[in-house]
Amino acid sequence: MNVKPHLNLVFIGHVDHGKSTLIGRLLVEMGVVKEKELLDEAGSFKFAWVMDREKEERARGVTIDIAYQKIETQKNVITIIDAPGHRDFVKNMITGASQADAAVLVVAADDGIMPQTREHAALAFTLGVGQIIVAINKMDLVGFRQEVYEEIKNSMITLLSSIGYRNASELPFIPLAAFFGEGVTKPSPKMPWYNGPTLLGALERLKEPEKPINKPLRIPIQDVFSITGVGTVPIGRVETGVLKIKDIVVFEPSGSSGEVRSIEMHHEQIQQAVPGDNIGFSVRGVSKDEVRRGDVAGHLTNPPTVTNEFTGKVVILAVPTEISPGFTPLFHCHAAHVPGTIIEILQKIDPKTGAVVEEHPKSLRKGDAGVIRVRLAKPMVIERSSELPELSRFAIRHAGQTIAAGMCIDLVEIKRAAR
Repeated sequence: MNVKPHLNLVFIGHVDHGKSTLIGRLLVEMGVVKEKELLDEAGSFKFAWVMDREKEERARGVTIDIAYQKIETQKNVITIIDAPGHRDFVKNMITGASQADAAVLVVAADDGIMPQTREHAALAFTLGVGQIIVAINKMDLVGFRQEVYEEIKNSMITLLSSIGYRNASELPFIPLAAFFGEGVTKPSPKMPWYNGPTLLGALERLKEPEKPINKPLRIPIQDVFSITGVGTVPIGRVETGVLKIKDIVVFEPSGSSGEVRSIEMHHEQIQQAVPGDNIGFSVRGVSKDEVRRGDVAGHLTNPPTVTNEFTGKVVILAVPTEISPGFTPLFHCHAAHVPGTIIEILQKIDPKTGAVVEEHPKSLRKGDAGVIRVRLAKPMVIERSSELPELSRFAIRHAGQTIAAGMCIDLVEIKRAAR
């Protein structure tokens, strides 16, 4: 049995700030991938290609879907999730971040904070990623100058504090040049002014979160496969509870149920799965068409909560003008995304103190926080933050950008007939 702590780590940040290159360099230096295996023709993208397996990604040079890779440090076992930075693919980034225990937020030293730096940081906070490492990459492009590092570090502390990270000034801010390996696994002689941890050193300090094994089972489904000789195999990360072989599970809101025949993680058969495990599990009695991405698996005895109307506490990150009742954006929760209409704004809240500023305001603007009532276009699984915070968080997107992030504080449950 593996006794080392296991964490899921997501790499996030603005497109072209070097996330995939940083992961590739880390994997090469840790001996997971041999540098000579990297494709010569990839040029400056060569390290990035380690994670970008799909042909379309290589053709476009951007990360589209999420990729997984396991590494082992002296203290931790880490599953790396490479999340896309390109704005087209932020849906997949939300899925990646929702599976993560910690995040490396990559900021390029020459660009500094960009719109998606802000967006990804806010989403990471909303999705419950409590541990953040800030990697200030591409230091080679600014002559490894300490003043550039300090300026970006201070700006990032301000940004992360405003989003809600209370310990922002205590986070590791690591200067590095991923392509050349400066500061990735060993200290860089080009930055003698920096005496903090390398990226690998910061990964060693990550703490495995407490596993909520005593809560009801919840597994948001990322994908579903039909495998010859095995049957229907949903893929997902166990958020809460424990899954065992022979358990009877139900998928909501689709409503199909069946018996768990086998569980696999990292291509190895396991007898049970606990929170934090990214697994595939075969289910008898359920066809591939009866389960879809965005469903949540739970035990039939304590099924996931289905609703089409909920109340959420939100922080507005960006809007063209303001949001008001009648507005119908897309609500992202775990792997589900469903259109919903804001039918009422109940309160406007001071984002710093949490105090109510105004009852029933007409609208909310960028920087405001508030409580809204939402009616969804179709049923979705979401849980109350007081009961299962792991499945209470959501992001609101409209016209290609994330405009708000929040958590469900109450809901109108759709009761299901016993199946």
